[in-house]
Amino acid sequence: MKNIERIIRILLACGIFAAGFYFESWWGLVGLIPLLTGAFGFCPLYVWTGKQACPLGICPISKKEKE
Repeated sequence: MKNIERIIRILLACGIFAAGFYFESWWGLVGLIPLLTGAFGFCPLYVWTGKQACPLGICPISKKEKE
């Protein structure tokens, strides 16, 4: 995950938290998802969709089986 994507995810999480706080709703906790994926640099959806999550292509979890 590139740095710009991580920053966008963290900013999006802050926005969701702020909206949840403003509207006094528990939906603000949804902001934990982009916050954690941005903080750790790992998104499970990348693995499930087959998008390369490792920039070097050497991570075993991000390798696709060859056909």
